[in-house]
Amino acid sequence: MPRISAATVADHRASQHAALLEAAMEILVAEGPGALTPAAVGAKVGLARSSVYRYFSSTAGILAQLVEEAIPRWAGRLRAVSTGDGTLEERVRAFGAATLEFVRSPDHVLLRTLASVELPAECQERVDQLHETMIEPLRDMAAEAGHAQPDLVAHLAWSVLGEGQRRLAAGGPSEVVTPTTLDVLCRAIIN
Repeated sequence: MPRISAATVADHRASQHAALLEAAMEILVAEGPGALTPAAVGAKVGLARSSVYRYFSSTAGILAQLVEEAIPRWAGRLRAVSTGDGTLEERVRAFGAATLEFVRSPDHVLLRTLASVELPAECQERVDQLHETMIEPLRDMAAEAGHAQPDLVAHLAWSVLGEGQRRLAAGGPSEVVTPTTLDVLCRAIIN
């Protein structure tokens, strides 16, 4: 019987799962998506590949679980800054700034990777659902501003933020990209 390193088997499994996810993110950030395999993740934490399959069915399964942690974390942050105190413009700018800061997060590498891999249909559907939770605060602020089509406005505004992120990720000067992106975002959301 394998040894457990926690008070209960459930605690041990939870600890192993967390360690595997942390290792997967480290591999993804340091080596890229091609290096992310169940065997590589297992090797990083000292588990056999067959043991890793108790936690993930495939590389896509690893990515899906990383997303299940990353997107809700960022969506919560975006929701918090968009519903806090301040004028609508201040909240829109805070939302935009938090979205642009995402480029500096390891989670950004994860989401860029998702765009480059083929996920099973059910995983892609879940990623799409989670992605919508990040856009939801923009939709709410567009409705608050009186837009007749808040969903469309929110998605168009999200595209503005996406372009700002791409430029920052490519090394664009943040002192130019960030304020310009936030100004365009405000014009899109606020009538």
